[in-house]
Parts: sequence; structure tokens; C-alpha cells
Amino acid sequence: MPLNTGARQTISGRRRMAVTVVVLFAVVGVFVVRLIDIQVVRADTLSADSLGNRSVEQTVYGSRGNILSSDGDVLAGTVMRYDITISPRNAGEFTRTTDAGTVTVTVAQAAAEIGAVTGQTGDEILGIISEALAGDKDSDFAYVDRKVDVEVFREVGDLDIPWIYFKKNPSRVYPNGAVAGNVVGFVSSDGEAQAGLEVGENSCLASTNGVETYEKGADGVRIPGSTVTAEQVVDGGDVVTTIDRDLQWFVQQVLAEQAQATGAAWGTVVVQEVKTGRLLAVADYPSVDPNNVSGTKNPKNRGSRAFTDSFEPGSTFKTLTSASVLDSGKATIKTHVVAPYRYRPGNGANVNDSHRHEDEKLTLTGVMIESSNTGMSKFGELLSDQERYDYMKKFGVGSPTETGFPREDSGILHPYQKWDPQTAYATMFGQGLTTTALQVASMYQTIANDGVRMPVTLVAGCRQADDSVRDKPSSTGRQVISAAAAHDTSDVLENVYANSWVASKWEIPGYRVAAKTGTAQMPNGKGGYSRGYLVSVSGFAPADAPQFVVSVSLADPVKMNTSAASAPIFQKVMSQALKKYRAVPSGTPAPELPANW
Repeated sequence: MPLNTGARQTISGRRRMAVTVVVLFAVVGVFVVRLIDIQVVRADTLSADSLGNRSVEQTVYGSRGNILSSDGDVLAGTVMRYDITISPRNAGEFTRTTDAGTVTVTVAQAAAEIGAVTGQTGDEILGIISEALAGDKDSDFAYVDRKVDVEVFREVGDLDIPWIYFKKNPSRVYPNGAVAGNVVGFVSSDGEAQAGLEVGENSCLASTNGVETYEKGADGVRIPGSTVTAEQVVDGGDVVTTIDRDLQWFVQQVLAEQAQATGAAWGTVVVQEVKTGRLLAVADYPSVDPNNVSGTKNPKNRGSRAFTDSFEPGSTFKTLTSASVLDSGKATIKTHVVAPYRYRPGNGANVNDSHRHEDEKLTLTGVMIESSNTGMSKFGELLSDQERYDYMKKFGVGSPTETGFPREDSGILHPYQKWDPQTAYATMFGQGLTTTALQVASMYQTIANDGVRMPVTLVAGCRQADDSVRDKPSSTGRQVISAAAAHDTSDVLENVYANSWVASKWEIPGYRVAAKTGTAQMPNGKGGYSRGYLVSVSGFAPADAPQFVVSVSLADPVKMNTSAASAPIFQKVMSQALKKYRAVPSGTPAPELPANW
């Protein structure tokens, strides 16, 4: 029996409902699969892509630590500079609200406004944008200017251009210019350490850069309050040196004036504290201003020869030989020798003095006053080659000092087994070996300090943000010769100071001084000697209570090629050190020792 119309409609409705349900489940299924794909399967990838479109990561520069003088003055510091950057793809016209109302600013107008502050033309700014987009149509970064000061930063910021951004960029400055520039060193334009303490103490000074991210809107503008620090900045520590800034300045002035007056090729002056071994001043001529490194043409003059160049010390080294002989007990300050003009010892060596003279009857004191090579040879041969070599090593000859200064020269001291007959004698009076200015100063510090050699110190430590200081140098000295031998050597040097031919040029009224001059031929670079001389003076004061060592060297002073060229520097620098630190004048006269017999 056929279904009636109502029944057929009911069945049709049920079928439509079933189809609808199936379709609904299918649609829901698609959404579920899609949701799982988005939130589970590809969640990380999509999240990263999303962040890539709206999140910007940038480096936050840490501040390099300061290099400080002994009293806290900044020799090298960091000031905040700013890099001005641009988003080329977002560079477009924008509106600006003014007192006159809202105005539209074109890209060309904005570029001109930026250039008016930075010193560029508007076309140059537009060129930066065009060049970046030519390389990448989606370019989001280009430099407009780098390391601008705060004033420029503020003026550009006040323009309120939405596609201009700033990056902090700490930069190196040297407030005292060339004062201690040879020791402090310098960094490159990219902040890489290049020389001096900037290199040697980089582990203390170097900072660790951080990372921060911020989110930007569809228009490319940073969303306020969206900045998040991803990696924390760690600023560098401060290097505290032993350098007295004011004394350093004075020493550099005196050295430069005398070097120029005598026509010297270069020179060095070292001022060292006797009891501690601390370096109060290390001056070089010529020197370098770390703010203008390119202004110093010769690369050799951009460092410190006091540390990095060694030379034959000449007669200032006779002090070490004398101290060694006295310490061994093989002679006293009154022991007699006959000093001829020329001496030919049994080993075949040939030794002569600087000028012809008859045989002289001299004591050890007299040998030092006359600076006789032949007389010193007769004293030096009282010790074996090995004994003299061992004394030299204990005094620090042939080894770099404890400063850790970059590329410090160790000097040349060949093993005694390799000495030829001439070298065996030449090393008694400062030839056949080389020393640095620092090593010579350290020899005299040892004698002035009762025979105790202190570590040569340039850096007092690395100061951290919490004011703690790490990497402090050793303060432990080493007995090299006996106190008695040191005192006898000092007495001899006082008589040299009082009776030397340059006595009038280095006199310091009111103080007892112990000092010795030296003159040594300079090498010609071909295994021989040039016609030039290195003239020097080293000594300490007050001799009755030693506080300071001053060691002076001038290379090839053509207008006055004798120790008379370096003696005035010694006199002025030592006088300044004694005055600055208020050293008590000597209360007793220097001992008078016999020079002849």
C-alpha cells in the first residue's frame, strides 16, 4: 500500500537531518585536525614565525671597565654613545602633531631633518634607505650614523620619526690624553683591545653583551612596554694601576723637553717605589695619545719601550757586579786593584776604558767613580762565570718582570756556558747582554731595599662592581744579596753621586742620593755597533732611607752624546718625587770612602 504524503515527508526530513549531522561532524573534524596541527604539530614553528614577524632582537652593549690611576683618576673610561639605525622597509611619510595642527612629513623631509643633526645631507640619508632596499626589499635595518653623542641622540629623538631607532654603544675615551698613553694602550674603532693595559688586562676590563627583544606593530614601530631582557649585560671590572697620574704627567714633560733639546731618538724614565716595587711612573718619548693613535706615525712609538725594548745597559750594570762581589765576600769597598787603560786577561779577552790613562790605583769605590771597565773586570773575575750568572738571574736579568705587560721583553742573557772569552768580561760592565728599563730599575730597587727584590708591580688589582678587588699582585719579596752588601753598595753609589763628573747636573740639595751613570754603544741591526750611544742614569733617594728609584735612558742624543744628557732628567724627576711625597730630608752626611790607594 503506497505511503501517504505525510509519511514521505517524515522520511525525507530524517534523511536531511542525518546528512546535516554527517556534514557537521565532518566540518568539526576538519577544525579539530586543523587545531591539533596548529597547536600541537606545528606549534613551535608557527610561534617562531609569528614572533619573527613582530619580535625584534637586539644586542645591548656592556660597558668596558675603566683603567684608573693609583688615586682613582680615570686614565681610560667608557662613555655612552648611540648608533642611529633605520628600518628601510618602513620608511615612509607619517603625520606629526604641531602647534599648528597635524601635518604630513614626507620621507625626503624626514631625511633632511635627520641629516641636519648628524651632519649628513638629506640625499645621503635617502641613499642609505635606497641601498638597503636594493639589497633586500624587506630590509629592516641600516645604520644612519654610529657612536653619536648624547646631544645628537636627543636631537634626533626629538624629531619623533617612527622608523628611526637607537642602539646604545659604549665607547672608549682617554680623559688625560697622552698621559700614560704608552702604558694604558688603546682600542680599535670597533672596541677591540690593541695595545698596553687594554690588551694585558682585557680579562678584567672586558664586558659581556646582553640581548633584549621588543615587539613591533604592523607599522614597524616598537610597542611601548614590550621590551624583555633575554640575556643580562655584565659590565667589565676596573683596572687599578699603581701609576701616579700627576707624577706621570710631570715625568713625561721633563723627558720630552730634554729628549728634544738633545736630539734623542727616544727615551724612557721609570719611577719605582723602593719598599713595594710599585711603578709610580713609566714614561716614554715619543708617546701616543690613545684618542688619536693615527697621529703617532711610527708604530714603535705607540707602545712602551720601557717594557718592550731591551738594550745593553752599559755602566749602570757595574752596580750589579759590585753588589755581587761584595755579597760573595771576595772583596770589600776598600779592596785595591790597579786599573790600566787596557787589560788583557788570561782567557784572551781584550778590555779597555773609554779614554786613555796611566795605570790607576783604585778601590772598588774608585772603580765605580771612574767607571773603569778594566778595574771592574779585575773585581768581576773574583767570581766564576756561573756565580756571576746566578747573581744576574736572581736580580731578574734575562726574565720579564712580574707586570704581565703585553710583549714585555725578557732581555738577552745567554747561559754562561755559551759565553766566549770577550762576553765573559763584557757582562761585568753591561755589555754582551741586554736589559729593559724596568729590569735596571728593579736592580736598583733591590739594592735600595736591603737586598730584597720586590715584584715589579704596575696593576694593583681588578676592582669588581661590589668594590672587591681580585688578582692582587704578590707583595712577597726575595732576598738577593745580604743587607750588609746592599748597604755597602749604596755607600759606594753615594760616593759616585758626590764625585762623578756630572755631579753638578744631578745635585739634589738636602738629600743623600745614590746613583750611577752609563754609556753603551747602540747596535746597528747588523750584528755590530752604530756610532750612537744610549746614555743613562739610575739611582735612588734618600740614600739613608730609600723611597724612590729613578732610571733614565736616552737613545742617541746627538747634541749631547754623554750621560750629561740624562742627568738633568734624573735630577728633576727625583726632586719632584721627593717633594710630592714629602720625603724627609737626610739628617746625616754621606760616608766618605777612599777612591785611591
